[in-house]
Amino acid sequence: MDLLSRLKKEFRLVESQKKALKKLGINTIEDLLYYFPVRYGDTSKIAQINDLIKGDTAVVFGKISKLKTSKAWVKKIPMSDGLVTDETGSVKLVWFNQPYIAKMIHDGQLVRVEGKVSERKGELYISNPKIEVVNTPPTSVGNSLFGKDGEGHTLYPVYPESRGVTSNWIYHAIQKIMSRGILDSLDDPIPEEILKKYNLPNIRTAFIWIHAPKKEKDGLSARKRFAFQEIFFIQLQKQKEKILWREKNAFIIDTDKKEVDDFVKRFPFEATPSQLEAIDSILNDFKRGHPMSRLLEGDVGSGKTAVAATVIYAVTKTSPRSPSGLTAGNLQIAYMVPTEILAKQHYENFITYFQHLPIKIGLITGSECQIFPSKSNSNKPTKISRTQLLKWVANGEVPIIIGTHTLIQKSVTFKHLALAVIDEQHRFGTFQRQKITAKSNMVPHLLSMTATPIPRTLALTIYGDLDLTILEGMPKGRKPIITKIILPTEREKTYAEIKQELNTGRQLYVICPRINEPDPTKELAILAKSVTLEAERLKKEVFQEFSIEILHSKMTPLEKEKVMGRFSKGQTKILVATSVVEVGVNVTNATMIIIEGAERFGLSQLHQLRGRVIRSNHQAYCFVFTESKGQKTRDRLKALVTAKNGFELAEFDLAQRGAGELYGRKQWGISDIAMEAIKNIKMVEASRAEATRIVERDPDFKKYPQIQKYLNNQLEKIHFE
Repeated sequence: MDLLSRLKKEFRLVESQKKALKKLGINTIEDLLYYFPVRYGDTSKIAQINDLIKGDTAVVFGKISKLKTSKAWVKKIPMSDGLVTDETGSVKLVWFNQPYIAKMIHDGQLVRVEGKVSERKGELYISNPKIEVVNTPPTSVGNSLFGKDGEGHTLYPVYPESRGVTSNWIYHAIQKIMSRGILDSLDDPIPEEILKKYNLPNIRTAFIWIHAPKKEKDGLSARKRFAFQEIFFIQLQKQKEKILWREKNAFIIDTDKKEVDDFVKRFPFEATPSQLEAIDSILNDFKRGHPMSRLLEGDVGSGKTAVAATVIYAVTKTSPRSPSGLTAGNLQIAYMVPTEILAKQHYENFITYFQHLPIKIGLITGSECQIFPSKSNSNKPTKISRTQLLKWVANGEVPIIIGTHTLIQKSVTFKHLALAVIDEQHRFGTFQRQKITAKSNMVPHLLSMTATPIPRTLALTIYGDLDLTILEGMPKGRKPIITKIILPTEREKTYAEIKQELNTGRQLYVICPRINEPDPTKELAILAKSVTLEAERLKKEVFQEFSIEILHSKMTPLEKEKVMGRFSKGQTKILVATSVVEVGVNVTNATMIIIEGAERFGLSQLHQLRGRVIRSNHQAYCFVFTESKGQKTRDRLKALVTAKNGFELAEFDLAQRGAGELYGRKQWGISDIAMEAIKNIKMVEASRAEATRIVERDPDFKKYPQIQKYLNNQLEKIHFE
């Protein structure tokens, strides 16, 4: 047995267990060892049934009996109920909307039950408890790991489950693995001097402490160690990438400052000090001869596109000059965005920015290609064949090309790609970022941009290889958006306010969590407003005199373009949509947005959606509709009203909801334990400092073979899977 051994070779697994383990991402022995508990129970705090009190959240162990399915008392919804009995008595268990429970557990089985104690007509019962089958009450968890030292040990781990694999099964599987001595053969990937410096346990101790701690502080110490380990290795890779990137050659771009200043003065607004600083930083990067790698992070409406247009202008004013000398042709820019709607919108904006100059601008998406200016009309673009546009891009005739991920296809080649701009950076993976920067013999400068507020600790971790520039403030004249939390009783009054604004010529977005209504035959259908039904309701009951259309991700690009075209021209007054409008959609006359089911969105996403109406100097309004009466939800939504900017909101959301919930750990490739650690700025900065120190002194890790071995093992694991 070794770390890469497949679980199916070491354990007898039934089909349901194989499916569950695959769903949990557990394929190898190493995956199982790194599958950490979410919390620890304490057998010393297990309640006896005759001691249960209404309102308590209790854990009881006993035998299950009298399991059956039935209908609920009032609303007649399906339910399961049963009885759990210990040596002191019995208590009823009730599950609403979960009739399958009675099929999963069988009478006579020993179970662990955890839930809130309620009361009805003088009888106590536990409502919607978490239940799992166990072999024995956990009175001696960990003894097989600690030997005699484990006596009196009362903590037991609780793991995330999936149907087919229980927390108890995971615990005993891990215990079996560790009893075979696999921990004794492990090399610690973290250098010993770092472990001592930050008082971290070695890897063997950490695995024992995290899966079977004697004390709660041991479990916390182990979690700290593994969180540090993951962030440390992310930082090692990022810092090495940064050094390797700076060793490459890029086009030298040195533009006359007066020309750049004159270009900025053409904007329909006065550039903010933050925008000017960002432009200077990027232009300075252009002069160094090695490729820039910078992330431009700015709140919605802070002017990132204007910064990008300015530095793109600087590139177009420069003849191709590599470190080895001058070459013929034009320098080129690839501007990549996540959606066709956004690509078309940026294309139109860039025509406005550059129409006074003799510069060709191309558009390439999955559905069409365009070129500006057209031969017949120098003020308008025209559609052309894909073949023709690709030919012009390949020979360097088109300096600026805007497109979706189509830009990274093999058929798209550039003659002198000097700058790659990636808008909404978080929508593209590292692999896509690498592909766009591999489109030329010379490595292009890279400017990534995002309006998604990212807490500083997360930015330092996932974008550790990029230099960070933050845009602060808004262009002069922009009024702060008025955000209101609307309860169900306040709907009619709010609709009346919105009608007044619509009558003055303004437009409205209505955002819904779903496209269609859920299937009513499914027991666990999510109750949330849908685009299709809400649009019909608003047409019939609320906004009868105004034109309404819908927009969602399942529509074809052509359908979306037509709908957005009519909305942009003001022909449609109300657009009912999913969060497909979250990124980049720009309709200056749309000054109001309703967000239905706001509790279903993260604060950062709500902030992004709200940003759709901060596009002009007209007063903008965001109406946050919630059906939840919970105080925690209300407090979270109130942060939308009180936070000064998106970054403050992101930090609040990180603290309240957890990074994994907020950002999606799969998106960043970071585990739950590391995402939680990202709340700790000291840990992130420490791991970054140690990684930077090692990479700068020993980029090939010759003095640290354990680091190289660990990195190779991770690569082998990816290849193996």
